[in-house]
Amino acid sequence: MKTIVTVSSKKQLAAFIDFPHDLYKDDPYYVPELFIAQRDLLTIHPFHKHNTVQPFICYDGEKIVGRIAAILNNAHNEYNKKNDGFFGFFDCVNDKKVSALLFETVTKWLKEKGVTGELLGPVNFSTNEPCGLLVEGFDSSPVLMDTYNFPYYADLIQNAGLEKDIDLISWHWDGNNYDDKSVRLLDALTGRLKRSNITIRKINLKDFKNEAAKLREVYNSAWDQNTGFVPLTDDEFDYLAKDLKLILDTDFALVAEQDGKIVAFGLALPNYNEIFKTIKKGRLLPTGIFKLLFGKKSIKSIRIYALGVVDGYRKMGIEAVLYGTIIKNYTARGFKWAEAGWTLENNTMINEAIIAIKGDPYKKYRLYKRKI
Repeated sequence: MKTIVTVSSKKQLAAFIDFPHDLYKDDPYYVPELFIAQRDLLTIHPFHKHNTVQPFICYDGEKIVGRIAAILNNAHNEYNKKNDGFFGFFDCVNDKKVSALLFETVTKWLKEKGVTGELLGPVNFSTNEPCGLLVEGFDSSPVLMDTYNFPYYADLIQNAGLEKDIDLISWHWDGNNYDDKSVRLLDALTGRLKRSNITIRKINLKDFKNEAAKLREVYNSAWDQNTGFVPLTDDEFDYLAKDLKLILDTDFALVAEQDGKIVAFGLALPNYNEIFKTIKKGRLLPTGIFKLLFGKKSIKSIRIYALGVVDGYRKMGIEAVLYGTIIKNYTARGFKWAEAGWTLENNTMINEAIIAIKGDPYKKYRLYKRKI
């Protein structure tokens, strides 16, 4: 008999977090999330100050066969003048009865909270965090902060009555297989920007608190027209910045500045998933911490995580200089491949810029929607 359990205890939360490890135990591309990071995300993340998240587990007898979280994102609804609800952390055996029960549970919970709009997802908790269902590109492991799932998930979600909202694209460069036009033109473009008093520099980790405050303004401005965007609160951005600072490499963390004002930034991160993949069940203790500490130098890929330019400074060449500098540093450091992503499928300007430097659209993620 299949039953739903509302997660309310530490033991249940641990079971919720650990379920994917058993589900994907034979999948060669699966990368476990760090337990401590997932636990903190679901309990102490600043998102919980203004919003509500309720995880659920589905049992078949004594065996866990699925999980899902219902998410009431008040910030999203206030910013977009909506009354929507979200689902996230969806993992399930290949059983439509189980997935249907999970979505029925989420829908009922959201209705009880007064949601009357659409059910959207998957997001963990919004598009500011890992989101989207992998629908193309199942032949490799996810990079840092990307999602991963079995191909059959799409059928389970569609069977529950959800349909495509929008696709997100991740782009791949293999070794030196890229059009180096942006690198060759780097000096000329940089000189042109300087004539407008725009300079490119590395993020200053010694003054990171002030840097983060300025970057928050750029982030919330540069992405405000994107589908599903919700501005990060000060606490949420500080939480994200604190985590990112632990893995930042200043060769790949750049800002564009005009007269002391940051107008754009580009951020690429070493792909720590190469290490996380070897850490059993995402536990840093007793041995995982050593794999993390001593594995940094073995990382051979990066993820271009974010590149944003505030309105009024676009199409000036800033994007090309940021990309070109990251590519130049990436090749000089001996990294083997890079991913940029994700980008919205309808973001023609940035997608054409990536295609121009031979980016390969190798993975696609999908956001779904359905009337509540």
